[in-house]
Amino acid sequence: MTKQCRVFSAVLALGVIAGLALPALAQSQEVKEKPRMYTYVALWSLPRAQWGDWVKNEEADQKILQDAMAKGTLVGYGDDVNLVHQPEAPTHDDWFQSMSMAGLMNVLDQFYKSGSTQSPLELAATKHWDNIYVSRYYNWHAGAVKDGYSYGSSYKLKEDAPEDALDTLAKNAIVPVLEKMLANGTISEYEIDSEAVHTDAPGTFWIFYLAPNADALDKVNQAIRDEVKGNQLIGPAFDSMVDFKPHRDYLARTNGTYK
Repeated sequence: MTKQCRVFSAVLALGVIAGLALPALAQSQEVKEKPRMYTYVALWSLPRAQWGDWVKNEEADQKILQDAMAKGTLVGYGDDVNLVHQPEAPTHDDWFQSMSMAGLMNVLDQFYKSGSTQSPLELAATKHWDNIYVSRYYNWHAGAVKDGYSYGSSYKLKEDAPEDALDTLAKNAIVPVLEKMLANGTISEYEIDSEAVHTDAPGTFWIFYLAPNADALDKVNQAIRDEVKGNQLIGPAFDSMVDFKPHRDYLARTNGTYK
């Protein structure tokens, strides 16, 4: 999960969103919210000299994650390496997903008991923080993606946005486009997240997709441009609900496995 700060793409930045189609705020195929999916993300700022040790550190965690997936406790897990570095941003993260908060906590407890949270690499981190997210709009292709690309963005709803603003945008603008790209294999996974445990002010949401290769990044952009060409209705709706000043984008190399 895709997923330092779990953020979505430049493809849904203001310039593209302004063109998304929202005919009468309705789509021909109804989008329904799904059961809640929870994601635990551990983020790290590692000294550059330690970056080469990241792969070995992740390999040491695989047995716990694979066993939890086999038992049905987890539905997904993976790790990210940030490609666009910022002074206060993480360089690496790992994540796992469950259909319950209990599932997350049970796996996290295994990591603590195994001693992996005290590994030399993690102790070398200059900064570390965790986030727990919840999603009701998501989908994926089962299997593993190695060295894919997570592209994400964060958005902040305006204070006067309707209570169902995120549902409206997800059902009528965001999910239909991403489902088409998932169906034709351009992307391998997508989700729309908000915080389940608030470490930031409420109202922020994250949208991201996982692309299996670099070429897919361009295909996503082109697919959205083709989808939105000539449509004018979503711009005013999105502008009325979203404050774009806090908007940020994110790009990472990702290994992810989905049930």
